[in-house]
Amino acid sequence: MAKTASSSQPTRPNWQELLLNACRDCRYPAPQYSIVSDRRGGRTAWSSSVEILGQIYHARYWYDGKNLNNAKEDAAEVALGWIRGTTSPNSVTRSPRNNRRW
Repeated sequence: MAKTASSSQPTRPNWQELLLNACRDCRYPAPQYSIVSDRRGGRTAWSSSVEILGQIYHARYWYDGKNLNNAKEDAAEVALGWIRGTTSPNSVTRSPRNNRRW
């Protein structure tokens, strides 16, 4: 029997859900996402950041508008790595609330 496309695709983690669960486990408030845009020629690039306890974690990449959820997933993955201690603080782009990168 032939495999369907969905059964042959590996499942990817839902970083936003994993981050929300990690925040609950640590008794942190729920993460707050922000969306930013940057006009680039005739197109607009989109990215995201997530705030947890006053720290802002930025997505690593910029995305097309139809992939906006990917920007939030990227920011959540960055924040989760820092919360779990699997990413060193120097390798993550984060900033205090009053020192926004954008």
